[in-house]
Amino acid sequence: MEDRANIKVCTAENLFWLLIWERELTMEYSGEGSAQGVFSCELCRLSTPFSYYGQKPPNTSSIVLLEECYVMKDPFSPEKEKFLVIGSHCSLCRKRVCVGTECSLFYTKRFCLQCIKMHLEEFPQEVQQELTKRKSVQKND
Repeated sequence: MEDRANIKVCTAENLFWLLIWERELTMEYSGEGSAQGVFSCELCRLSTPFSYYGQKPPNTSSIVLLEECYVMKDPFSPEKEKFLVIGSHCSLCRKRVCVGTECSLFYTKRFCLQCIKMHLEEFPQEVQQELTKRKSVQKND
């Protein structure tokens, strides 16, 4: 249970910092934490190095993620077992999407907002309400 504190979801608020630190992160990686490639969201164009793709990030003892996802070392923490989930693939269209609220939603699986909008009536009422709430927040910004 205490391993859950090591998981941070990449939100719109900290996407900015990820972009700023992209260069430093690329230079920081060495050995087990080395960058495997660059993750690019196909919707918002967020682009940042990732260190792992899968469900069991390195340096974590008992964490198994609910989806195959792109993960990077947490740039806000010196502890190497902490990480950020950057994104995954939409389970319908297979696009690479970040976990930002403008791009995707996780509901048993990852869905990009484009697929959710096309199949909205097939999702439970809770998901439909979440989308409505997100739209109203975006209008107020």
